[in-house]
This record gives sequence, structure tokens and C-alpha cells, in this order.
Amino acid sequence: MSRGLFITFEGTEGAGKSTHIRLLAEHLRQQGRTVRELREPGGTLLGEEIRHLLKHHPAGHGMTAEAELLLINASRAQLVREVIRPALAAGEIVLCDRFADSTTAYQGHGRGLDLTLVESAIAAAVGNTWPDLTLLLTVSQTTSEARRKRRSGTDRFEESGPEFFARVESGFAAIAHSHPQRVKVIDADCPLETVQADIQRRVAVILSNA
Repeated sequence: MSRGLFITFEGTEGAGKSTHIRLLAEHLRQQGRTVRELREPGGTLLGEEIRHLLKHHPAGHGMTAEAELLLINASRAQLVREVIRPALAAGEIVLCDRFADSTTAYQGHGRGLDLTLVESAIAAAVGNTWPDLTLLLTVSQTTSEARRKRRSGTDRFEESGPEFFARVESGFAAIAHSHPQRVKVIDADCPLETVQADIQRRVAVILSNA
């Protein structure tokens, strides 16, 4: 590939995104491809500081939805320009744990911010750098809650109630409906091997067309 490939993983908490990114990266590297694994917010020195403030710092507990939106997109703007665009220009496959769709789902649908405001903030951060493929991992609320409870610690987002996550899931469903060519829904309630095989199949299709 003269230009790289940008693949994002989306979904609510406990969908298994980090696990499946790791497995896909291993699979692609075995094929001799250069893979970059990233996460949002984060992925740069600045972004990781913003991530800590958003998710774990005590000062973040009183954060407004508007501040949350702008901080996430500040981290994203840095990641796009410092890491993602250079990696794609070098022909790498970039796998990112969350990207702009999460902001639409969490801050737009979940927090109830005006979607036009959310889209404007995202546009400023990403410009024309959009994923070639988005894999939306879906799980039931029961599965999501059970997996969150098994984690050693929680963050600001994971502490939100079931009504919030129901709105987030509705947001992701709306995104998938609006962008069927880019967003592919993966049933992550299936066994891990089945889910990963589905992911690899979807990625193989887009690689064959690259």
C-alpha cells in the first residue's frame, strides 16, 4: 500500500476493543504488515495527560460536558497531526481504540450535547482524516456491566449509570445506520474466536481493495 489504512474500533464499555485490537495487530504483523496501535483519548504525551484528567484525576469529577468535549478533541487533534497522518503517509496500518464516533455517541447522545456542536468540534480536530473502516463491537448491557465489574478499577465514564450507557448504545446504532459503508457491526457477545474471525474477515476485504 502506498498509503496506509486507518481502522477504528468502537463500542460501549466492556465490548472487548483492546483485546481484539491486540489480536488483529498480531495477525497483521504475521502477514508482514507494519501496524500502529493507538488509543483515545491519548496516544501522545499531551493526549495521555488529557486522558488522565478526563478519566481519573479528582479535578475531572466536576467537569462539564462541554469541557469534556473540547478536551477529548484537543487530544484527538494532537494525535491526528503528530501520529496518525505520518503513520498513514508511511504506509502503516493504524488501529485506534475509539475515535470520533465515540465522541458523537458519548458526548452527543450520552451527555446530551447538541450534535451540531459536537460535529464542529470533531471537524476541527480531524480535518479530512477519517477511518477507512470502523468496527463497532456490540454487547448486551448485561455483558457490558459484568465485564466492567470484573475490572480492577473504574473511571469517570464507567461510573455512569445504565441510562447513560443506553443513550450511548443508541448513539452508536444511529452512527452505524448513517454510515453503513464505513461502520461494520460486530456481535461481540459471541465467543472470542468467532468475533476475531469476523474482524479479520472484514479487514481482509478492505485490504484487498487498498
